[in-house]
Amino acid sequence: MTPEELAFAGIARQAGLVRSGEVTPRELVELYLERIERLDPKLNAFRVVLAERALAEADEALRRDVTDGERPLHGVPIALKDNLDLAGELTTHGSRAPDEPVAEDAELTRRLREAGAIVIGKTNLSELAAYSFVETVAFGRTRNPWEIDRTTGGSSGGSGAAVAAGMVGCATGSDGAGSIRIPASYCGLYGLKPQRGRISMMPAPYHWHGMSAVGCLSRTVADTALFLDVASGPAAGDAHSAEPPQRPFAESAASPPERLRIAVSTKPMRAIAPPIVDETCLRAVEETAEVLASLGHEVTRHDPVYGSVGNGVTNLYLAGIAEAASELPHAERLEKRTKGLVRAGRLIPDALVKRNKRSIARHLERMDELFRHHDVLLTPTTGTLPVPVGFWDGRSWLHTLLGMSRRVPFTPQWNFLGNPAAAVPAGFTDDGLPLSVQLVARQSDEATLLSLSAQLEAERPWADRRPPVS
Repeated sequence: MTPEELAFAGIARQAGLVRSGEVTPRELVELYLERIERLDPKLNAFRVVLAERALAEADEALRRDVTDGERPLHGVPIALKDNLDLAGELTTHGSRAPDEPVAEDAELTRRLREAGAIVIGKTNLSELAAYSFVETVAFGRTRNPWEIDRTTGGSSGGSGAAVAAGMVGCATGSDGAGSIRIPASYCGLYGLKPQRGRISMMPAPYHWHGMSAVGCLSRTVADTALFLDVASGPAAGDAHSAEPPQRPFAESAASPPERLRIAVSTKPMRAIAPPIVDETCLRAVEETAEVLASLGHEVTRHDPVYGSVGNGVTNLYLAGIAEAASELPHAERLEKRTKGLVRAGRLIPDALVKRNKRSIARHLERMDELFRHHDVLLTPTTGTLPVPVGFWDGRSWLHTLLGMSRRVPFTPQWNFLGNPAAAVPAGFTDDGLPLSVQLVARQSDEATLLSLSAQLEAERPWADRRPPVS
């Protein structure tokens, strides 16, 4: 295996290679540090690289005896999105507002490290995870390795660029309105937003009033399944919890699905501005529907009735940003555009937020009608291809909010409702930009998404194709 092949092998394969002794943890860390040094000046995926710490942990991993089944990520490097706490390091949230290192690991960080993962660095994100692009005053612009003049998407865009360019095998992400799925779509990766409460967000009981979930961006379905097996489960203090899976997620990813009933819809949710849906994104859905039908699934047209879900999305998103800002030590350091979002969020009454949250049960009852007759919903992931870097420069908070909502009208509703949803690579444009589709399942059914996604991956492989900047 060449160094480049090893870099792009993914965490599931790398974990097996470490266990078998074919590669050492230090070799993996050194490989990625070399790639980061060479590639990240072009992409700006990492806010900080923890070279000395990662090398020390790699040497410690080599000295440690590990039995089968123990520490499933033993000696494997990962990256953390920089809104996830790592003890002794600053958690910036893409902003200059925080200024003190944190004392303890977040629950997800703790689980990954206990599983043997080595944190190689922390990746850039948009300020307060609020935007579908990563271009901040504090840490600069993050660029797409498939076309460096285009955005990676956001808010987990640094994680997307890092994994897509082979600077790490897997990176964490958070998703409050599409922030795992959008960069996965733009960067040619697999990105699954888990069921609300699947992975603990402690020390925060919730984020954005329950809209947010944490997960990862990876090159393969098997990598995400392994991550979920390590990361899933409740913790004391969680505001939400998910129904436990019937078997490990890795088993679901390795098992082909039975014949599924798949609904296809290109109808976007309307929130505060008319949506934009490009023909290219629609074509990706049509081609994927044809593939699914050829695999024996029952594929039919059926549009969800979103109702007023978009109103709830907008209110919880803005109120969540305002709440997050109130917890910062130096909110006065936020960017002008983010301050505008915070002011707008503060205008939303608490009573309206509570009413929106209570309405979720009613909306789910209506959506259950769709999932009584279908196992999976297929939609576009985003409405448009990635915009150029700098596209949002100089635009007001309102212009930015309206523009973003028009371009990503398929992802936020599933944050509001809580269902698991995955961005699945779906080929490339003639210019070499990745295409993506979204698969959505009923509540707590990541297993079906993983099984179906792996079937698509086997039928239409994507992981071996690498971006020009790699």
